[in-house]
Amino acid sequence: MIYKIIIEKKARKEAADIPEKYRASIDSGILSLASNPRPHGAKKLTEKEGYRIRSGNYRILYTIDDKAKIIVVYRIKIKGKSTYK
Repeated sequence: MIYKIIIEKKARKEAADIPEKYRASIDSGILSLASNPRPHGAKKLTEKEGYRIRSGNYRILYTIDDKAKIIVVYRIKIKGKSTYK
């Protein structure tokens, strides 16, 4: 099953601020979600709806709509206290 990936404006802006040496790994992680939206290591968020995957020190936060086959990436943040807020 192939899912369509949508990256929200805020996530695109955050991705633009990430150093180039980390961006390839993050892009790879996001693209892999199209074929496996719940990869090994993905965690379901408790405070908010959605999931997160790690890519080095960065966290990719996203939601899954299984009926429409859509993944929405809404945050790409370096891990810290404000990551999941």
